[in-house]
Amino acid sequence: MNASSRPTVRRRGLAAAGVAAALALTLAACGSSGGSSAMPGMDHGTTSSPATSPGASQTSGDMPGMDHMATGNGLSDTQDGYRLTSDDATLPAGKRAVYRFTVKGPDGKPVTDFAVDQTKRLHFYAIRSDLTGFQHIHPTMAADGTWSAGLAPLRAGSWRLFASFTPATGDGKGKDFVLSRTLTVPGNATKTPLPAPAGSTQVDGYTVTVKGEPMAGMAHPLTVSLAKDGKPVTDLQPYLDTYAHLTAFHEGDTAFAHLHPTTKVTGDHGGPDLTFHALLPTSGNWRLFLQFQTGGRLHTAALTLHVG
Repeated sequence: MNASSRPTVRRRGLAAAGVAAALALTLAACGSSGGSSAMPGMDHGTTSSPATSPGASQTSGDMPGMDHMATGNGLSDTQDGYRLTSDDATLPAGKRAVYRFTVKGPDGKPVTDFAVDQTKRLHFYAIRSDLTGFQHIHPTMAADGTWSAGLAPLRAGSWRLFASFTPATGDGKGKDFVLSRTLTVPGNATKTPLPAPAGSTQVDGYTVTVKGEPMAGMAHPLTVSLAKDGKPVTDLQPYLDTYAHLTAFHEGDTAFAHLHPTTKVTGDHGGPDLTFHALLPTSGNWRLFLQFQTGGRLHTAALTLHVG
């Protein structure tokens, strides 16, 4: 089944157990990694899946600016009868590797028909337990429903791998899921301390500033501003139909949240300000990863945000 040339953009939000997320969010992009980052501890996957490949179904019927919200914090491999399975419990350290997994439905059979979300059928994330080594990948699926995610070299330690998807058929049709599994990379694992909360960071010559003071479990605006050489950035390019992608992970349990800008895409001149509606369900420190594109290159900036 083929998707149309421009699938409807749909988003995901996450909340912790017992908190229902209900945000109107728009225009999020999931950046696959085509470029490199100067930020330590951040890697980029390189494998992507075309939106028009077999098994992809275009999502439809969405009101502009509305998302289908997933509930939970992404820390389980099972939800509503859907299960993330894999035979890979370990992967080697220090070299590229492929992580293979399957999404099984309530009938126990592999799911092969997924709705297209942000031009992809499935979004895959890897994060080390100390919130370093962030990777955001768009894997490929074989005819039997087995997905293959090509990972950049992993450091020794414990990792959590997230799959974000929406079934196009079956009991879960139209519902967003984020499931995860843990993975061990053998070796001498040295923990990297989480950087202190800060209002700005730098990557590839860009200064990224985040303004806002979110409270746990409450919708709150965040503003991200970008500058280079002291001047506002106004050449942000659309990447997967939007200007930025913001992923957050909670310190201690690696709970996952996905935040989205409401800024309208108007060609290759986005910026300097992007407004996000954020719902971070748990208090404490969150590590934010912002992905944006200029001049055909993807940049990934990271900073720590404290949520009261």
